[in-house]
Amino acid sequence: MIDFSKQENGRWRITDDGVMGGLSNGEMIFAQDHGIFTGSISLDNNGGFSSVFRAVDNLPQSYKTLVIDTEGDGQEYQLRLIIYINGYRLAYKHDFTTVANKREKHTFQLADFKATFRGRAIPNAPLLNSADIKEVGFLMTKKVAGQFSLSIFELFFLKQ
Repeated sequence: MIDFSKQENGRWRITDDGVMGGLSNGEMIFAQDHGIFTGSISLDNNGGFSSVFRAVDNLPQSYKTLVIDTEGDGQEYQLRLIIYINGYRLAYKHDFTTVANKREKHTFQLADFKATFRGRAIPNAPLLNSADIKEVGFLMTKKVAGQFSLSIFELFFLKQ
């Protein structure tokens, strides 16, 4: 669904903790055959996160699975899927841990994503339906300052 071998500059939107006064920073850059979500997390001024998002075209309701092909740095990330309900932006998240310098495919069932709003769990949220997904993204959040780098080669949905 998202071909990271194409230069997608301008399609990805960064949101860092600067929206709340923090000093973390992230960016999405593109290499020959992949995108790289990279930056640094700062805990100064109550900081601690960086995220990147991209709009997606309308998806059929039949998709049940999402696969990402990544190479990480040994840290944990969140895969985030965004929907809108009554004008409110709601994120569905799934954590995944990378192995440093190892390319690997991660497979997620949409039913396993957890709804959140501004970091708080929403226990009575509807089940995630692929037809409602408007954006996909990645989030780095941690309690220790430092660098991060996640290479993303492919992101696609499956019916199974």
